[in-house]
Amino acid sequence: MDLNTITEVVRPRTRAELPAWKAGDAWLAGGTWLFSEPQAQLSRLIDLGDLAWPALTISDDGLSIAATCSVAELDALPCPADWIAAPLIDRCCRAFLASFKIWKTATVGGNLCMSLPAGPMISLLAALEGVCTIWRNDGTEQRITVVDFVTGNNSNVLAPGDLLRQIEVPLAALKRRSAFRQIALSPVGRSGALLIGTQGRDGDLLLTVTGSTVRPLQLRFGTMPDEAALRAGILSDIPDALYHDDVHGKPAWRKAMTLRLAEEIRAELAGIRS
Repeated sequence: MDLNTITEVVRPRTRAELPAWKAGDAWLAGGTWLFSEPQAQLSRLIDLGDLAWPALTISDDGLSIAATCSVAELDALPCPADWIAAPLIDRCCRAFLASFKIWKTATVGGNLCMSLPAGPMISLLAALEGVCTIWRNDGTEQRITVVDFVTGNNSNVLAPGDLLRQIEVPLAALKRRSAFRQIALSPVGRSGALLIGTQGRDGDLLLTVTGSTVRPLQLRFGTMPDEAALRAGILSDIPDALYHDDVHGKPAWRKAMTLRLAEEIRAELAGIRS
């Protein structure tokens, strides 16, 4: 869609060249949402393309993902063999309700910044204990976990003029065993619940709940819980008010699916055969 209110496009090449933020500004990365509907309030786009951030960087500490990294680039990453959680990348990329054309343009950071309950990059990076780096509008920098970055349905910690720079995934999280569960009301529908469990060598469980709730939530267990303890933890830590309500699923159904999928994940990681 043409944005016919835009009068200026700025293309900074460094942080120092970022213009002073003003009313009517918008960051432009992939633009798949930005150009999908009228944006009559906008007059200037700040194009992030010329910043030329490396999309993906593997180091001894783990994986760094630029906010401008496309979903297709992330999906194509050749991961080291000992990153046994790497299959989650494929599963979450394919949880998008999007065509291959969107994959090549939509960005990882854009999915986080939209902060929708069904955002699969939120699911992935929360489960992998990702940490966001934010360039604050006042020139400072902040690091915050993905779980805390998203605060609700279509809301997050970014203030006007703040910019998500990157997400760092620690090596230890990439070496954890994992189990993935997703459910939707239709075969190609938006996720009604998307849960991921990861387990370290000491037998702990980190359960990440997304899709069914308005923001990502995590439950940590020092050892693998039994079915009753897992259920009790979910009922205690996730208030009914946090279950999302829209055409893709009512709260009662999302709660029921969260309990069911969580138990499937627990059983898989515990090696329990049905």
